[in-house]
Amino acid sequence: MTAKKTNDMMDKIVSLCKRRGFVYPSSEIYGGLGSCWDYGPLGAELKRNIDSFWWDAMTNRRDDIEGLDASILMHPQVWHTSGHVEEFSDPLVDCKTCKGRFRADKLEESRCLLKPSKTPLECGGELTPPRRFNLMFKTFMGPVEDESSITYIRPETAQGIYVNFLNVKNSSRQKIPFGIAQIGKAFRNEITPGNFIFRTREFEQMEMQYFIHPDEDEKWFEYWREQRWQWYKALGINMDKLRWHEHEKDELAHYAKKAYDIEYEYPFGWQELEGVHNRTDFDLTRHMEATGKDLRYFDERFPEKFIPYIIETSAGCDRTLLTVLVDGYDEIEVKGEKRVFLRLSPRIAPIKAAVFPLVKKDGMPEFARNVHQQLKKRFKVFYDESGAVGRRYARMDEAGCPYCITVDGQTLQDETMTVRERDSMEQTRMKTEEIIDFLADKVRG
Repeated sequence: MTAKKTNDMMDKIVSLCKRRGFVYPSSEIYGGLGSCWDYGPLGAELKRNIDSFWWDAMTNRRDDIEGLDASILMHPQVWHTSGHVEEFSDPLVDCKTCKGRFRADKLEESRCLLKPSKTPLECGGELTPPRRFNLMFKTFMGPVEDESSITYIRPETAQGIYVNFLNVKNSSRQKIPFGIAQIGKAFRNEITPGNFIFRTREFEQMEMQYFIHPDEDEKWFEYWREQRWQWYKALGINMDKLRWHEHEKDELAHYAKKAYDIEYEYPFGWQELEGVHNRTDFDLTRHMEATGKDLRYFDERFPEKFIPYIIETSAGCDRTLLTVLVDGYDEIEVKGEKRVFLRLSPRIAPIKAAVFPLVKKDGMPEFARNVHQQLKKRFKVFYDESGAVGRRYARMDEAGCPYCITVDGQTLQDETMTVRERDSMEQTRMKTEEIIDFLADKVRG
């Protein structure tokens, strides 16, 4: 895809998000804050639905995974032990001409500040030698701002899981193999954030750490690769736009024995959507050595205590949200007019159905409002009686709403309404009770 087409597609996504209330620039009335975003009414609902869809798959439908919500602020020694203070950095270069700062390993993806059509490698500016730049945000805890009060805002949620391994194991009475799942905010002072909400400085992670015996790491690694692949299929993603990328030895993180990324083909190219990693016993070993706490596990199937290996699945909610927006965005011509359709799965769509009276008379609004009130007890639904019904359909189509329910003249005779499906545009007549069962089935999948 050419740079112009890439920019055009991303511009359309950003415009739709602003227009319909999915995502706004943070602090916009003050001119915004770089790579920080606010989720509007539809975006907040979509984000919550993605979180719930992941949480349901990881915890509610399983007996071997427990949930956790660890603190964003942790003991600063955690980040020394995990290696983040010493190693969590990117190579940074400065351009002496445009004064821009860029990741040395991502120069081909960056753009010169003075010549946006060129990369820092092409613009002719002089670059400084690379230096390491730590990505963690520092802050101070307590009234005195000195070295002894430095703490860090977490750059990942995983460490909160590792330091709670014993707590969760003992209180839940889980036996290995078992997992701990968490959804939470993380913060990274990225050098070159961008591509809308793809890479930001504040983001939400959906991570699960699965604790296993070392001899079974390959089995569980492949198991979780398959589980995560099937989750995206259930999410409604076009599977032709997904692929696996195996990390070569020079790509592997210092803690990983093996790692695969699920990549999605965005308008700006193939990029990581989720990582599945075999972290071995690196994390628990480091924390055990640093604290003196015995994090070994005894399993009657094996002759001695062992430090569990960890299979990690790590996804970003914000990046997943961008993926479903890009994947669902469609433009087609309807009666000579170009229309936007956001083809979100009913499972995660922010609005499950919209209710319309065909006209504002003959008792149709009253009937439609009554149906709306009954449906909203179960689903996120929207009521609209403003404008031509075709225009109302169009507004709901670009908001990602999968079903529109219209009260018309026949409704007043037999209490049936037309249920119009967004993607096929097929219409079926149903009564209220049938619509409730229909929506429940579609949302449940």
